[in-house]
Parts: sequence; structure tokens; C-alpha cells
Amino acid sequence: MQIGALNLFQALTDKMRWHQERQGVLAENVANADTPGYVERDLEAFQFGAELKSVATVTTSATSPMHLSVTSGGRDARFGADAAPFEITPSGNGVTLEDEMMKVAGNDMDYQAVTALYTRSIRILKVALGRQA
Repeated sequence: MQIGALNLFQALTDKMRWHQERQGVLAENVANADTPGYVERDLEAFQFGAELKSVATVTTSATSPMHLSVTSGGRDARFGADAAPFEITPSGNGVTLEDEMMKVAGNDMDYQAVTALYTRSIRILKVALGRQA
């Protein structure tokens, strides 16, 4: 099993993809700030908790009084050729550049936090396997 196939890493990857998609939408808002009649857009908020619930169904069963067995449920692919894009919702008339730049900065910080969590989780698994990071 590849490390990237673990449910937590799949959820983190989905979150990073959402941030990348949102960055593109926010860039379109900024680029069209002077376009008459342009309506600012944003992505529907990513629900990380709901994403984890949908990808990680964990059950345990005792095989002996001293052991536990952990299994994980499957998940549907959310991205790919047959996947629907994120829902884009209108949020009013016109674009305020200051608001958009704040959204861009917040999106960037959130993306960096998710990538740091992903990287640190890989390091923890490597240490647990006896391979120093």
C-alpha cells in the first residue's frame, strides 16, 4: 500500500486541490475587477470534517484480549474526468480588490498549513517505520 493511498492523505490532497481551484477563482475575480456587470465568485467551503467522515470509516475488533484489528472503509473518487467541479456560488455585484486580496492571502496561508501537515505526517510515518526523515 502506498502512503498516499491512506485516507488521511487522500483527504489532505483533496483539501490542497480545493485551495488550488479556489486560487484560480479568486484570480479571475481580481482580473475582472473592472469588468462591467461581473459578479464576484467563490467556491463552496470545503468541509474537511465531512470529507474525513466520508473517506475514513474505521472499525475495530479484538482478535485477542491484547490485540485490536483496524480496518478502513473505501471511498468514491472525488476528482478525475468524471468528477463534477466544485460549486461556484455568486456573492454579490462587483469585486472589491481589498476583499479579494484578503481572501487570496488567507487561501495561501491555509494551503501552506495543509501542505505542512501532509509533510509532517509523512515524516512521522517514516520515523515509525525506522527510516529517519
